[in-house]
Amino acid sequence: MSQSEPLLTVTNLTKVFGSGNHTNRAVDDVTFTANHGEIIAIVGESGSGKSTLARMLLRLSKPTSGSIHLGDLDASKLKGTAQKQYWRDVQGIFQNPVASFNQFYSVGRVLQKTMRLVDHPGSKAEQRAKMDAVLTAVDLNPREVFQKAPHELSGGQLQRAMIARALLVNPKVLIADESTSALDASLRVTVLNKLVDLRDSREMTILFITHDIGQAYYISDRIFVMYKGQMVEQGPTEHVLLHPQHEYTQRLLADVPRVGDWGTQISAD
Repeated sequence: MSQSEPLLTVTNLTKVFGSGNHTNRAVDDVTFTANHGEIIAIVGESGSGKSTLARMLLRLSKPTSGSIHLGDLDASKLKGTAQKQYWRDVQGIFQNPVASFNQFYSVGRVLQKTMRLVDHPGSKAEQRAKMDAVLTAVDLNPREVFQKAPHELSGGQLQRAMIARALLVNPKVLIADESTSALDASLRVTVLNKLVDLRDSREMTILFITHDIGQAYYISDRIFVMYKGQMVEQGPTEHVLLHPQHEYTQRLLADVPRVGDWGTQISAD
């Protein structure tokens, strides 16, 4: 697959809950592509369908219709070994890092179980070196956190440990679903900067799902805006923020607290 070709292609993706006269189109005919080494922010308020979209991309929820292609692979047709490879290539981190860890497992044990997804994990020494490397990559000291339980870490440390777990399988796509919303402002910046560092160092494609258009501006190359299950606007970040076309995007921007003119801020950055 050429680097110039899209890494991820989503076509007419739809998810309908319910049946008969009582249905909800949580995701409605969504189409987009994501390129190698690109950070895309998918922005929308609660109920817009963005988390349902994430679950379908992660193959945790089956689409009602439409398709997801990772390169030339049709995700809906993958089974067995091919399905496991997709799950290695497309990893997720979620809003509540505490709920994402078994509270009876240390960070090290969680990482050790993740190593089982790797085709050739190597010797115990090699496995430990890999685990130490991913913890170091997210600015965690392996000696300090490896034996600690989740409740012994801060929210920011746990979120970075969850990123480290995803990195162990060397994913092509990382889906971060509201991954900073449970953190305070300083920790949010730490996690956002780490995601940008990972994109730059590993050429990883990141889908950053958020209700906060300010964070989307900070981190993304492109912004996709979701409203009532539909992708109502998408484009380069600065273009969407300076020239919003859809009324919903305009409302989101109007709610962002800022000092001075938004356009002036963008031009100055």
